[in-house]
Amino acid sequence: MTSRFLTLADVAETLQISAAQAYALVRSGDLPAIKVGGRGQWRVEAAELENYISRMYVQTREFVESHPFGSEASVGPHSTVEPGFSAGSSSATGTAESLD
Repeated sequence: MTSRFLTLADVAETLQISAAQAYALVRSGDLPAIKVGGRGQWRVEAAELENYISRMYVQTREFVESHPFGSEASVGPHSTVEPGFSAGSSSATGTAESLD
């Protein structure tokens, strides 16, 4: 039987992110969770994690549709384009666009 609740470590493993990033998702309210036990350990309901993943698919789809690959519109506030390089190109010292 699958567990109804997941630890933050479980969430981090599922999303392939760090435990600190999983904690930040919970603390920001992006991923609903509860605190349980005397030490106040965080637990995320499996259904809430699935809802979060579904929301991220929708947000990603909307982002991709509004920022076509290879267009100037794809360079946004989180992009890191090195001088002399266009968006989507890379150099030996790094990439032109961040992956966050």
